[in-house]
Amino acid sequence: MTVRMEDERVTEIRKLGKGRYLLLLENGLQFPLYRQELSECGISIPLCMDMISGEKLTYIFTEILPKRARLRAMHLLEKMDRTEFQLREKLRQSYYPDDIIDDAISYVKNYHYIDDLRYARSYLELHSAVKSRRMMEQELYTKGVAKEVVAQAVSETEFPDEEQQIRAILEKKHYDFSCEEKKAQQRACSFLMRKGYSMSAILRVLHAAEE
Repeated sequence: MTVRMEDERVTEIRKLGKGRYLLLLENGLQFPLYRQELSECGISIPLCMDMISGEKLTYIFTEILPKRARLRAMHLLEKMDRTEFQLREKLRQSYYPDDIIDDAISYVKNYHYIDDLRYARSYLELHSAVKSRRMMEQELYTKGVAKEVVAQAVSETEFPDEEQQIRAILEKKHYDFSCEEKKAQQRACSFLMRKGYSMSAILRVLHAAEE
């Protein structure tokens, strides 16, 4: 990252735990540093200076933070696959500034460590046997996957027969098709609709069972 920064006033240093501190500047900028990094930059705890030079800020934003944010992103992806949105949120929770997060995201994208289309395909394949297509689509949206990416993944995925899934769910819940009352049928319909199954498919299963 190419950054040239001006001198800024430090208004507060907050302890975050595990040897990390959050620096807040008068211009609204904030970022995390470890105690050793503070020492390297000549910043003491408790705060005994109220200015940080542009030279030191430039060093922090070109050397310290980008490298650490990239490593943090890699570590998070080693634990589990994530969407770009999820990874951004994790980095924000670690108090990295937006520019640093953008850099870390670009870095892992460049090496294909994150790929929302790949994530969506894998998610659909993993859960399609037990979840409706509609429910999986909604879950992918909440994970920050764009609608056009979800649509492409859906178009490339072969899904189980919806009516077979509905019958399997009802059988697992010990639903007796032959003797259930109307209220029980309505509850079953509501339950299945919340699962994302279409009313038309639900009714076809119930009507076929009644016959």
